[in-house]
Amino acid sequence: MGLSSFSLSAKVVVELSKHDYIKAASLCHPSFVTLDDIKAVKIPTQILGAEIDGTSPPELVKQFEEALAARSEITSQVKIFQKVEHGWTTRYNVEDEAACKAAEEAYEDLMEWFLNLLYYEEAFSDISE
Repeated sequence: MGLSSFSLSAKVVVELSKHDYIKAASLCHPSFVTLDDIKAVKIPTQILGAEIDGTSPPELVKQFEEALAARSEITSQVKIFQKVEHGWTTRYNVEDEAACKAAEEAYEDLMEWFLNLLYYEEAFSDISE
């Protein structure tokens, strides 16, 4: 099972990621997640951050990226969305074309992440054995 989190629930998903409770995680505009938390994850982790974010600023998200990249045994993906604020995937103006596009892109990235890691991995696991 994979879990996606938005904002406050990111901390819960990261805690689960430190154990074998889930197979993959995606964190969208994570809140209250620390660098030490990220260093302790044991599963594939995706982080989608916002350029304008006082809770998880791009500088912190880049530290998360470096920490994950330093661990070759963990698949990771980190992306910072430009010109969006914390919460852009859930709290956006539906009449703002750019806001809608950014949210849609994040959801596409999230779905692709889980499809590649969970569905395709399971579907083709018998072939590699």
